Amino acid sequence: MVKIEHVLPADIEKESFAIITKELSEMGKQLPKEYEEIIKRVIHTTADFEYADTLYFSEGVKEILYDALRKGADIVTDTNMVLSGISKRTLEGLGGEAHCFMAHPDVMKEAKVRGCTRAAVSMEWAARLHKPVIFAIGNAPTALIRLYELMQEGYRPAAIIGVPVGFVNVVASKELILESKVPCIVNRGRKGGSNVAAAICNALLYGLDETRGNKNA
Repeated sequence: MVKIEHVLPADIEKESFAIITKELSEMGKQLPKEYEEIIKRVIHTTADFEYADTLYFSEGVKEILYDALRKGADIVTDTNMVLSGISKRTLEGLGGEAHCFMAHPDVMKEAKVRGCTRAAVSMEWAARLHKPVIFAIGNAPTALIRLYELMQEGYRPAAIIGVPVGFVNVVASKELILESKVPCIVNRGRKGGSNVAAAICNALLYGLDETRGNKNA
């Protein structure tokens, strides 16, 4: 007979993180303390322990991201799924706003006329925002490729969370971001997704939420 645990709703997340911590220990995996809460939240979102090995953090990126968020940086995503998954209360409390331009009629029209992806056009729109921008890319490698091109032209984002999932240009687009030397969190390989991008954003925002505290690190 299948055994079902009776766990109070408020305790489900706490219990999940306890299981993750236990299983990581059993695997002999020692997470970098600075990035522990981010890695665990991605594992919590995906139930995939491989992220303990594949997530890459550029030097000092967490504090760079914290500093940008404290100063009111906006977050731009490549899917409405990432947008809906981000905890906006803390972001807005810090003076930031979350954007996804993918479904904007003008973006759709421009992409069709130019014969390129909406993700590429969306990155161009984001580059025109008159404030620091953190990019959270969970689906479209063309977003990362266009961001790389914009950076070659002189644009400088606050940081990039580059975790698109898939098979075509996914690995190459991530490597471009690593080559760019921009502050970044990248998942190497094919894995990633909108849920992973949102989880990373939320781990950062929860770390800055004084009402919540960093309970799961």
